Amino acid sequence: MLQWQATQACRKTTSFPSLMAFSSSLRLATKTLVRFHHSSLQLHGSFTCFPHLQTPNYRFFSVKKEVRLLSGVSRGPGKGSGVVRAKRRDGGDEGKGEKKALENDDAEGGNGGVMVKEKAFEARVVMAELHKEATESYLAYALSVLVGRALPDVRDGLKPVHRRIIFAMHELGFSSRKPFKKCARVVGEVLGKFHPHGDTAVYDSLVRMAQDFSMRCPLIQGHGNFGSIDADPPAAMRYTECRLEALTEAMFLSDLEQNTVNFVPNFDGSQKEPSLLPARVPNLLLNGSSGIAVGMATNIPPHNLGELVDALSVLLHNPDATLQELLEYMPGPDFPTGGEIMGNIGILDAYRTGRGRIVVRGKTDVEVLDAKGKLSALVIREIPYQTNKASLVEKIAELVEDKSIEGVSDIRDESDRSGMRIVIELKKGSDPSIVLNKLYKLTVLQSSFSCNMVGILDGQPKLMGLKEMLQAFLDFRCSVIERRARFKLKQAQEREHIIEGILVGLDNLDDVIHLIRENSSLSMASAALKKAYNLSDKQAEALLDITLRKLTSLERKKFVEEGESLKEQISKLNELLSSKKLVYQMIEQEAIEVKNKFRTPRRSSLEEGDGSQLEEIDVIPNEEMLLVFSEKGYVKRMRPNTFSLQNRGTIGKSVGKMRVNDALSDFIVCHAHDHVLYFSDKGIVYSARAFRIPECTRTAAGTPLVQILSLSDGERITSVIPVSEFVKDQYLIMLTAKGFIKKISLEFFSAIRITGIIAIQLVPGDELKWVRLCSNDDLIAMASQSGMVLLSSCETLRAIGRTARGVVSMRLKDGDRMASMDIIPAAMQKNLQKEGKDLSAPWLLFVTESGYGKRVPVSSFRMTRFRRKGVIGYKLPPNDGLAAVFAVGFSLSADGESDEQVVLVSQSGTVNRIKVRDISIQSRSAMGVILMRLEFAGKIMSASLMSATEADDSSESEEQSVA
Repeated sequence: MLQWQATQACRKTTSFPSLMAFSSSLRLATKTLVRFHHSSLQLHGSFTCFPHLQTPNYRFFSVKKEVRLLSGVSRGPGKGSGVVRAKRRDGGDEGKGEKKALENDDAEGGNGGVMVKEKAFEARVVMAELHKEATESYLAYALSVLVGRALPDVRDGLKPVHRRIIFAMHELGFSSRKPFKKCARVVGEVLGKFHPHGDTAVYDSLVRMAQDFSMRCPLIQGHGNFGSIDADPPAAMRYTECRLEALTEAMFLSDLEQNTVNFVPNFDGSQKEPSLLPARVPNLLLNGSSGIAVGMATNIPPHNLGELVDALSVLLHNPDATLQELLEYMPGPDFPTGGEIMGNIGILDAYRTGRGRIVVRGKTDVEVLDAKGKLSALVIREIPYQTNKASLVEKIAELVEDKSIEGVSDIRDESDRSGMRIVIELKKGSDPSIVLNKLYKLTVLQSSFSCNMVGILDGQPKLMGLKEMLQAFLDFRCSVIERRARFKLKQAQEREHIIEGILVGLDNLDDVIHLIRENSSLSMASAALKKAYNLSDKQAEALLDITLRKLTSLERKKFVEEGESLKEQISKLNELLSSKKLVYQMIEQEAIEVKNKFRTPRRSSLEEGDGSQLEEIDVIPNEEMLLVFSEKGYVKRMRPNTFSLQNRGTIGKSVGKMRVNDALSDFIVCHAHDHVLYFSDKGIVYSARAFRIPECTRTAAGTPLVQILSLSDGERITSVIPVSEFVKDQYLIMLTAKGFIKKISLEFFSAIRITGIIAIQLVPGDELKWVRLCSNDDLIAMASQSGMVLLSSCETLRAIGRTARGVVSMRLKDGDRMASMDIIPAAMQKNLQKEGKDLSAPWLLFVTESGYGKRVPVSSFRMTRFRRKGVIGYKLPPNDGLAAVFAVGFSLSADGESDEQVVLVSQSGTVNRIKVRDISIQSRSAMGVILMRLEFAGKIMSASLMSATEADDSSESEEQSVA
């Protein structure tokens, strides 16, 4: 049903919040025609603010004494537009004419519109352009929201609702020394007298002022459930109780009754409320503020009371103090929930320009749960400001379940009244620094506080820096001090004036009594006193009101002393009003009194760094480590000093309990930051950082590779290459079990997707077994299981693409397969051209499956081309074969011997680490020496070469020599 409410739509008002306010009073429908009877009202053109009204569906036209709004939508027969006419009616025909009009309206299909008298209509219609009216109304609404609701005043740091709550509690007498009272009484008082909004808005504001995790210095004491940092809602206002904090009384209410601020009428004019509260410290910086208005917002961080007063004192003593001088006393915000503020760049920007980004982290500790089992836990004791603790715990649990954060075994919230405590238990070998860095990166344990220091100053919103805010408060405080001084001065002068009159009367007591007794009325006595002793009305009135007990000499002395005291007070107040310096001293003195009584230690600590998101690699030292791989696809990371250095021929120390039917397959040395390339037997390569492998103890079983890599069913890792940097002139040499060799640039593997990429194309039945790093100047040494060795240059091998198969490396006898491959660096090739028997480095270190080994000088082998049989490198007995061949002699001591060490791993998992220098140098046809006794340990399954490390003297007692 359509009604054009003419008296509301045409009335000029500033209360419409937006264009929506106008459209809400103008409701259109296609079934009705509304017409106003007015001789001078005509509409021409179209409404530019409503483009949808310019469509052919609506037509505006003017007719003399009529204005019609017609719908252009076609109607069926008998469904014309109804018209409501506003006609002039006189006398007794008024009711009859009204009835007739309604009947006509019903007959035409109308809806019984409002009848408007022409004279009344003329008196209440104001012509205005719609777009101007909408603009002015919206601006008025926006300014009302800015000033009267969403933004705090710079001077007292309060929004209107907070100011009204404090004033209402003060009026009700809910002081800090009185018992708690129901919050419902406060909400009702505020709603009924000062704040014409919903009770939820008032109660939520009251609750926030009582929360110690929301306010740095709470302004209200709460008794009952006032919510929690887990975002639990407070109890209903009928259950909770409150009263003012002592700080609130000292900071806001001490000077309220001394004409320090203006009082303005409330919403209905029945009460008076203060436009400001006479704050003694900058509350806007003390407790901060946040709010969203129309077109702008504010977000100001809280600060420490003691530091804030110190900075204010610096500005009082030196108005030209720089921002750096203020920062020496107030280095940054101090959040109620504590935390760590990272760096000062954001603080400087916020204090200088009013906008800045402050990075805040939660405070955490690492607790050792079981030193023997190396179990530890991260304990979160503080979280960033305005962070929901329950949501944080829930988010961490989700990340652990999604495997975005690894190494976490349990999460518990052990927070209680004594403080916050979120325990994150870690798995064995998990690095707390890695987990903590993930928490900073993926959760709100590290968050940003975006400063937008906007406040109301002189009735207008303004973006201000620290010094400008402090100066605005000082100007306001000076005004408060001056108004208070004038108020006290006026009171003192009025009292002094009365005391002078009383003393005049006491000096002439007998005459005054006689004069009073002679007059028949009080007014006549007052007039006689004024005439006889030249007294004012107030003096005469006070003299007449004096009691007989005040006529004693002792009481007269008191009046004299009071008069002298008043003169001294008046003198000081006049001096205060005439000296800006004394006003500043008074401001500082009162602020220091508040500081000394209510200051608390700083909660948020300031840390170095910009708080940028760190990668895991940034928190992990690039230390040398051992990677142990098993045949069943398990891997573990250990420190190099896990195994002590032992002599040749010893049994060795076990690397740990192996799973059933499992054996170690590889044992390599790398650094924590290295990219580890994992080559599988199917010719696929995967990549992961070395530190991603969990660190384990010597006796631990390790971690399945399928938890680290995306391996397919039955896929095994056969070769592992640690890469520190993907250099352009570096290549990878790949050798398969059937003897195919391939050279490919290392740059092809700098970016490997998580599912892996193809490294080499294999023929059916073949496997990728060995992969080594080399350059064009290096030599490639290959050996077959039968002891044949081929030495060739890497340069002669052409580099090809990833998906290529490669070429034949050496011609193998029937039943023979490749045993090993190693690279001889170019720097070690200087002795290869020497004639005669040369036993100096480099050497080829041979290790057989039966535990024998020897060193053979590389100069004993001639250079040959690929696809040849090679030469004999080791004469092996039946049922024995080569397990590995290494090029050694990279690191030499002063006596020319090798400083390297070799780690041997048997099928049962026994590990033996021996010096290469203890292995004798022999000829190509020699049988070698015993490296490791294998009576109960099966065969040598893996051998690895590592650089010399410091021996662990404490573990030498565990050596068990059988030589």
